[in-house]
Amino acid sequence: MEEQARPRDQWAGKLGFILAAIGSAIGLGNIWRYPYIAYENGGGAFLVPYFIALVTAGIPVLILEYALGHKYRSAAPFSFRSLSRRWEWLGWWQIGISFFIVTYYMVIIGWVLSYFYYSFGTQWGDDPDAFFFGTFLDLSPEFWQIGGIQWRVLLATAIAWAVTYWLLRRGVSRGIELASRILIPALAVMIVIFVVRGLTLPGAVNGLNVLLTPNFGELLNPSVWVAAYGQIFFSLSVAFSIMITYASYLPRRSDLTNSGFIVALSNTGFEFLAALGVFSVLGFFALQQNAGVDEVVTSGIGLAFVAFPQIINELPGLNSFFGVLFFGALLFAGLTSAVSILECGIAGVREKFGLARTAAVNWVCGLAALVSILYATKGGLYYLDVVDRWMNNYGLVLTGLVEIVFVVFVVRRLRSLQQHLNERSYIRAGGWWIISLTAITPVLLGIVTVFNLIGELSEPYGGYPISGLLIFGWGLAILVIILGFVFQGITSREDPPREDVPGQVSGEERA
Repeated sequence: MEEQARPRDQWAGKLGFILAAIGSAIGLGNIWRYPYIAYENGGGAFLVPYFIALVTAGIPVLILEYALGHKYRSAAPFSFRSLSRRWEWLGWWQIGISFFIVTYYMVIIGWVLSYFYYSFGTQWGDDPDAFFFGTFLDLSPEFWQIGGIQWRVLLATAIAWAVTYWLLRRGVSRGIELASRILIPALAVMIVIFVVRGLTLPGAVNGLNVLLTPNFGELLNPSVWVAAYGQIFFSLSVAFSIMITYASYLPRRSDLTNSGFIVALSNTGFEFLAALGVFSVLGFFALQQNAGVDEVVTSGIGLAFVAFPQIINELPGLNSFFGVLFFGALLFAGLTSAVSILECGIAGVREKFGLARTAAVNWVCGLAALVSILYATKGGLYYLDVVDRWMNNYGLVLTGLVEIVFVVFVVRRLRSLQQHLNERSYIRAGGWWIISLTAITPVLLGIVTVFNLIGELSEPYGGYPISGLLIFGWGLAILVIILGFVFQGITSREDPPREDVPGQVSGEERA
């Protein structure tokens, strides 16, 4: 078989794989999404459903994807095809979602890179809101007013693409792994400094009280549990096809369940640290504004590019340093996630079409970079917001649900995968793992999907025109499914292995 004649890329060591997997899981959303989700859903009490979701859904699905990739030595499409030829489309569906996510994700990294530069001298001025939406984005007043290209955004995005492309060209061990070994420890140090600095600011305690004071009455609210399971699924990089691909690069004798626990708990610890840092500085900002913390809390893009520059302006000293620290952390988190999202597509294309690594990187990065130009226009923020909403709320959760139903109930290979895990792992995938994947996780992911749909159908998202939601939301969500079947219908250069292949010699393919 050609794949055996051409050695499959492998991690140089277990630590490199774990750091790369942590880097994939820790992304921009961990810093700007989790703190707000926790605050909105019971504060300190949110930790109860969050950890239950972690144990009953996050870790089980993460370990399942490790088992799939490691057993069948393939990216998601060929891993699913190894189980059933008619289900290769599921892997391409996941890759399609990842592809469209990375097209706007790289633009956000471009924003972060720009603000990293602007931090030197706090160049956003006294009105960060007007600077971001006006000077920087020059945002169009209407959804369908695409406007021209905002060249400063395009330039920063191009630099982000160049760095990401270079890392991916270097391969798994010399590119992704090496970058993860440098960036993840650096990110950890930066976050610790960020948290320590935040905790020493006046008013920090007020922010922490708002975040951590438990409202146990919220535990009776079903939407809180839906939020917990949604956040876990979102933050662990499952259903992206990433972890299947990353696990396929592991040597044959690898402890999979132990790695899964390390990655999941590291991601959780990072989210909690980020929440402490974010709310401590929000407490300081509220004090400076003579307002309540509830009045200044925000999330997402507004937190990163409007609220934090305002906070940095108010700091008693070392303003530029704090800005460089914050946006540097966002930059490192974004880059390690971006390379992982792209790698799953690169691996899938290589296996399907028999391409050399360089050719696959050129095709995947080239197409994604072209699409990302849309988000560098003056109307780009509108399209980015809608695509992000649909790809995350419906794409990832729904593909995860279908993945579990397929493995557990359609081909019934959960016991086989359990055996594969337990032959190699110190922590056994026991009854808790089986029960979670057969009963708890699919039911709750189904509930999350229904809740999301009900909320979406009740009123148009963001006040955007229906035509925009149909094209960039529902239309794109349907398109990625169709593309999955199209790719399945293309004749493969070779068939995937039907069972685990003995460990290959480590090495990177030269183009």
